[in-house]
Amino acid sequence: MRVTELLKNASIDLSAHVKDKEDAIVHLVDLMDKGGNLKNKAQYLKDVQAREASGTTGLGDGIATPHAKSSGVAAPGLAAMTIPEGIDFKSMDGNPARLFFAIAAPDGGNDEHLMILSKLATMIMDPDFKEALIKATTKEEFLKLIDDKEDGKFQAPADTSSAAAAPAPAASDHIQILAVTACPTGIAHTFMAAESLEQHAKKRGISIKVETNGSGGAKNVLTADEIAKADGIIVAADKNVAMARFDGKKVVITKVADGINKADELIDRALAGSAPVYHATGGDGGGEAAADVSNESLGRQAYKHLMNGVSHMLPFVVGGGILIALAFLIDGFSVDLNSLPQDERGKFGSITPVAAFFKDTGGAAFGFMLPVLAGFIAMSIADRPGLAAGFVGGALSGANGSGFLGALLAGFLAGWIVNKLKSATESLPDALAGIRPILIYPLCGIFLIGIICTLIIGPPIAVVNEWLITTLSNMDPSAKIFMGLIVGGMMAIDMGGPINKAAYVTGVGLLTQGNYYVMAAVMAGGMVPPLAIAFATMFFKNKFTENEIKSGPTNIVMGLSFITEGAIPFAAADPIHVIPPCALGSAIAGALTMMFECTLMAPHGGIFRQPAYVPRCYLCRCCDWCSCPRYVQETRSEVIKNSQDDIKKVPISAVDSSMRAFLMFSFKYGVKCGICDLLKTIVIALQK
Repeated sequence: MRVTELLKNASIDLSAHVKDKEDAIVHLVDLMDKGGNLKNKAQYLKDVQAREASGTTGLGDGIATPHAKSSGVAAPGLAAMTIPEGIDFKSMDGNPARLFFAIAAPDGGNDEHLMILSKLATMIMDPDFKEALIKATTKEEFLKLIDDKEDGKFQAPADTSSAAAAPAPAASDHIQILAVTACPTGIAHTFMAAESLEQHAKKRGISIKVETNGSGGAKNVLTADEIAKADGIIVAADKNVAMARFDGKKVVITKVADGINKADELIDRALAGSAPVYHATGGDGGGEAAADVSNESLGRQAYKHLMNGVSHMLPFVVGGGILIALAFLIDGFSVDLNSLPQDERGKFGSITPVAAFFKDTGGAAFGFMLPVLAGFIAMSIADRPGLAAGFVGGALSGANGSGFLGALLAGFLAGWIVNKLKSATESLPDALAGIRPILIYPLCGIFLIGIICTLIIGPPIAVVNEWLITTLSNMDPSAKIFMGLIVGGMMAIDMGGPINKAAYVTGVGLLTQGNYYVMAAVMAGGMVPPLAIAFATMFFKNKFTENEIKSGPTNIVMGLSFITEGAIPFAAADPIHVIPPCALGSAIAGALTMMFECTLMAPHGGIFRQPAYVPRCYLCRCCDWCSCPRYVQETRSEVIKNSQDDIKKVPISAVDSSMRAFLMFSFKYGVKCGICDLLKTIVIALQK
């Protein structure tokens, strides 16, 4: 497959007219759609914008490559656009972008198209080729230039003598510079950084080999012999790569963008030997690790460690929670609680064999939550050696009642302990170094975290948890509503950022303690922003651009699915007018869930979570749609009779006979319509 097979004539626009970066991205997506490469244009646009939000694809030197792997892509493809005068694309070097290639890759596709896309990424790093593409006047000329470049027939303009004057690679018995490049998506930046490093090294007569860690895996892998003989090593990566092989070597560690824009500087640092010596942590083995290159604050580092634990824990919470909810649903449809003795009603959710299977399986998944949370927090801090101590700390937290808070602390402490063990054992003889990851770290780490969890953090946090659960259970209704207001509003402040995650983690933490109210408020608050955006684009079209109106309805599905991030593009475009009303709406939604005493057992799914067990129906306490306390204590007929008796006690002077007849009819036949409590309130008021 050739590059031009992915770039159709309809997907090219030369000397395009766009006003800004956002307009350029939308135009490129339109071109991609015209080429027939998309099955869901809005989804692809969303994924491209999400990729752009994580870091600009304006690579510098006038080149921009907006791209994404997306479920909205039907077939891999390219779209191209030139703007000779350039526009501000927030490029890494601050200069205007003039040549644009949009890249579309399908989720789960094979690796062949990725190799083609990486080939294009390296081709456009040639400055002469880039200028020729920008100056092309017809689409046919544009495509022919690409074909010629791919076939090695491209001829640079005659006045570019610098290439001919470039020095030949220095004779050497080894490769002087080794490099590794990697970016999260592995489509463009990885290969552009590799090409930039190779070109700059070639111009200086320096031999180089670059390993690329793209979507198709590692290519051009460095060998142990090459690493041993290399004069310098560069790792330009924005994701974890195999680092243990560089143990004891001086390694320049930086972000992938520097490989594109600062290639000469990186090569100078590598050859000068000024880079720090990399020391692999015990237990790294051949695994992946990453160095901290951003000088992050302690708070930011703690947040990243916490999110590593939460992200690994969530599949257990989601899967287990939904299975448990289904167990309640099955028993709710299969069993008449009134026919069971009082002591049997406590087994609701595991009365029937099928419900028991779902609840046992979901409970088993729930049992892994705390060990996984603590284990992966510890692993984020101390790499793989911290995993065992963290898992055990999480398990002990579940056993001693300290729960989510205990597991949280256990994870951080386990990582810290293992890091201290690494430092303490560095002076061991080489003959004993091999026992550090397989004996010293797990044995001492588990022993120490066991003592801490059992004797130090376990007892007080268990007391705090018990107090928290009791307080929430007995909390005054107005206080519960206020709590719902707060966590609901937090979900919409930064829509997936630290504040949003803080509220979400709070809900998940209380979920593991058996409190399902806060999670309901969190989910309701998180569903509001995308739904509000969707309805706003429908009812107030004059407030939005044409493209925003087209993408607005997709937020309905995202909102109903509890994907708050659907509102991010709108919030980013106009934060002053979007974030405050969304936060207010989310806060109200969270307060309402508390007022109506809604519960939620799984932390994701939106409306696609099946409703199962409602502890107390706020509007209708005598219906047989749920298992509310009054229905458990009294049969439906008793409720109706008691309600009718209440009506009969109303004096004739207080209400005429027709009103009394209406009330009695409503109690008898309206018990499923949710009005009985309202009517009861009227009766009580009349009695008074």
